[in-house]
Parts: sequence; structure tokens; C-alpha cells
Amino acid sequence: YVYSPLKHAQWNGLTPTDLVFPFFMFIMGISTYISLRKYNFTFSTPAALKIIKRTIVIFLIGIAINWFALLCYHHDPLPFAQIRVLGVMQRLALCYGASALIALLIKHKYIPYLIFVLLAGYFIILITGNGFAYNETNILSIVDRSILGDAHMYQDNHIDPEGLLSTIPSIAHVLIGFCVGKLLMEDIREKLERLFLIGTILTFAGFLLSYGCPFNKKIWSPTFVLVTCGLGSSFLALLVWIIDIKGYKKWSRFFESFGVN
Repeated sequence: YVYSPLKHAQWNGLTPTDLVFPFFMFIMGISTYISLRKYNFTFSTPAALKIIKRTIVIFLIGIAINWFALLCYHHDPLPFAQIRVLGVMQRLALCYGASALIALLIKHKYIPYLIFVLLAGYFIILITGNGFAYNETNILSIVDRSILGDAHMYQDNHIDPEGLLSTIPSIAHVLIGFCVGKLLMEDIREKLERLFLIGTILTFAGFLLSYGCPFNKKIWSPTFVLVTCGLGSSFLALLVWIIDIKGYKKWSRFFESFGVN
């Protein structure tokens, strides 16, 4: 038996478990900003090669995990006819690679506009392609089956929760984290106010827009991006206030030891 808050939402909706993956994507965007500062956010061949190499390695780790799962279930050492191409690690890889290259190639003042274009464009794809249907008529399912093949997808009503088209809003998700990372480098009290403000605006915007665009992790809907990034920003601000400003650090040593690594 699994308690309801520990399950993912079946389709539309949001549970505490649905926050784990998007929070990770959000913090990956923040860490991407911090890591790219050493390149002064200037595109260069060494920087691009490092990003591409990391992207490929993370993607291949995801493929290896999927292969190992099939090996355990089917005892077939070469299950390439059934191996799932995409997955959680693969999404992290693609979104990191795209976001890092964008951060080096365009001026950062244009990134919020790019985020808006990605989310608005994806919403148009959803509403014109039956994107909220939980079946094989969904445009996300049609694209994944056409390019990847049904045998190489996650089997959930023919919809892959880490599919190709839903990578578009996921990149916007990481870019929001990137913009928040920029704020984190400023004065601690000023950034705290901004983090809470950003978190509140994104969360309320997501809830208001959810009447026309439901929260949905499996298709990574635009409102899912807004609300989870908003909650992530607010939670991060709360931790900054508790740990950095109030100085209550003893309880967080366990998490710090794993987080640093």
C-alpha cells in the first residue's frame, strides 16, 4: 500500500511527490548559473565541449539504467528492441545541455522572453493537438510513437512522461532556475525578498492559469512549470532565511554533506 501523498497524480493534479523532479530541475538551473560563471558566460569551444560531454554522459547513464532494469526483468543481456530511449536522467541531460548552451549564446536579459515563448508555444501545441487527452490521440504520444516507436517508450496509455515535446517546457523550467541563480549571487537580504516575491508571483500565476491549463506532470504543462518553480523559489527562500540569516545550521549538516557532493 502506498499513501496518496507518496503517489504521483494519475493525470491532472499535483501531489507532494510530483514536486521532487521539478525541484531538482529548478536547482539544476541555479547550479548551472553558478558553474558557468567561470566562463564569464562567454561561448567558447572548451566550454561547449564540456557541456556536450556532460550532456552525453548523463544521457548514457539514463540509457544504462533502463538497460539494467530490462536485464533484471527479462534476463536478456541485449534488450535493445525494448529499451526505453528517454527517462529522468535523459531529460536532465537534454535540459541541462540546452539551457547551458542558451546561457552562453544569448544575452541573459532575453532569457525571460525565451521562457515565455517556450511555455506559450508549448501551450498552443497542447490545445491544438489534444494535448490534455490521456490516450494515444495526444499529440505528445503521436510524436513519440512516430520518432521513438511504441516499444521504446514508457507504457502509460501510450504517453511517455519524459517524451520529446514535453522537453520544451522542461528547458523553460531549468531556465527559470537559471534566472533565480542570478539573483542568489546578490545581497542576502535583498535576494531573500526577491526569492519570496518570485515564488509568490509564479505560484499564483500557475494556480490562476490552471483553470484553462491544468497541472500535469506527465505532459509537463506550463502551469506545472510555474507552480513548481514558484514553490521551489519560496522553499529556497525559507531555507535561506532559516540557515543563512537566522543561523540554524545544525539540523542541516546531514543534507549539506550529501548536497555538497
